[in-house]
Amino acid sequence: MSEAHQDPPQGIAGSRRLSDPFSRLERMIEELDAGAEAGADALGPAALLASIRSARSVEDAAAAEQLDLAAQWADLHPPESIHSAATFTVAGCEHEEPIAGPGAPLVAEFCIAELGTVLGTTSVSAKKLIGHALELRHRLPRLWAQVHAGRVPSWRARAVAEATIHATPSLTVEAARFIDAQVAAVAGRIGPAQLDRLVAETIMRYDLAGQNPAADPEDGYLHVDPRHVTIHDQDVHFAGTVRLEAEVDLADGLDLHQALAHRAATLKALGSQESLDARRAKALGDLARTQTALDLFQHGHTSGPDGQDLPVAREVVLHAHFDATLSGDTTVFGPTGRLEEGQRLLLLDQLRSWCAESRTKVTVKPVVDLNEPKDAPGYAIPDRIREHVVLRDRVCVFPWCGRPARGCDVDHDTEYDHHADAEGRPQPGPTHTDNLAALCRFHHRLKTHTAWHYDMVAPGVFEWTSPHGHRYRRDRTGTTALDPPDPGAPRIPSPRR
Repeated sequence: MSEAHQDPPQGIAGSRRLSDPFSRLERMIEELDAGAEAGADALGPAALLASIRSARSVEDAAAAEQLDLAAQWADLHPPESIHSAATFTVAGCEHEEPIAGPGAPLVAEFCIAELGTVLGTTSVSAKKLIGHALELRHRLPRLWAQVHAGRVPSWRARAVAEATIHATPSLTVEAARFIDAQVAAVAGRIGPAQLDRLVAETIMRYDLAGQNPAADPEDGYLHVDPRHVTIHDQDVHFAGTVRLEAEVDLADGLDLHQALAHRAATLKALGSQESLDARRAKALGDLARTQTALDLFQHGHTSGPDGQDLPVAREVVLHAHFDATLSGDTTVFGPTGRLEEGQRLLLLDQLRSWCAESRTKVTVKPVVDLNEPKDAPGYAIPDRIREHVVLRDRVCVFPWCGRPARGCDVDHDTEYDHHADAEGRPQPGPTHTDNLAALCRFHHRLKTHTAWHYDMVAPGVFEWTSPHGHRYRRDRTGTTALDPPDPGAPRIPSPRR
């Protein structure tokens, strides 16, 4: 622990030792004010470019200051600040959080959430910000100094920090310093793609030179396994598509290419008028739905050569919600609806095309009236009440969180008293939809074990109060900060008046 909390090297511990970012920021704002007073319409091309450059400098200085403040926030919340979890592990309680590489200090887990809400972002994004700040300050000190000297934008430095934090195997302090020395000198003079390549090549050179004890010399560069398949299901296009990227073995890639080409040609022969790209994309979905195990199962072969049962294909479930009206005996659906997965707009025609597949199982559930409260005796939450909460809240109701409610816990706002009935007292926290909310596991633990508190002021409308007194309203439209504006906050002028 002593190594984790070592003081940063002299001269790079904070932005104030390098230069005063507040003074630089004030000077830049004054320059922008002067340019705005001259009249934006009167600016010629050269002056306009100078104003844009000044605005970017203000932005870079503010981002550098934000990194420094994030590191200071972490300094205020070391593991020693966790009263119960600092000495022993308690299930569900706060614990030490390593959010940067070896040699960077640990922080108290729950401090991340309050920083995220103040910044108007998720706890995951706040965790990244603090992690990048600590990685730069403690493991990449030259790059940290370049950022606060104004020579390297913080976003470029953060890209390097992201790579060194998540390198496989993890980089030692010495390895990180080696990368820092190679990258810091040129980080502000090359583009993002070049910077990414430089970081990757530097990590590889360090390992191949035998300087990294974490690297396996027998494996050489092969110990870094780049294989992955990533489906960006949080970025769903209105056309109902998602982006997929993968890195696979060469042989697997060639086999996949051949399988897609064959299936795309088959679709064309069967009369498909879609483009080659669209047919290849459809072929990939066909591969996912027609696994070998499923084919054998359909043909009556339910066990493998050794007599063991073969796995069956997984069922993929999509939850689509459409408004419907009755026209006589016919149900008429609206042209647009909402897909829970990804929280995106869904067109009725898209849903029809998916349901037209011969292997698609369609389940229509009864309409849930969200205006009708529901309750149940006891602490357990029945499926009908859980479904009501999921449909009402849609996502975790913590400020700025976007985790789908269907995968969340259902929390009693006012705690359920397990002894009330036996002692003849009224139940203060009934299992009632007006006392229940969807919370992801992290924010459920946060609410249970910290001073964070929320009240449901109306069905599906929650007002949160943080340990430091900041207040937020969360409803179906998103999060609104309820704090009054700070009169002492610095004013960043608009280029035009």
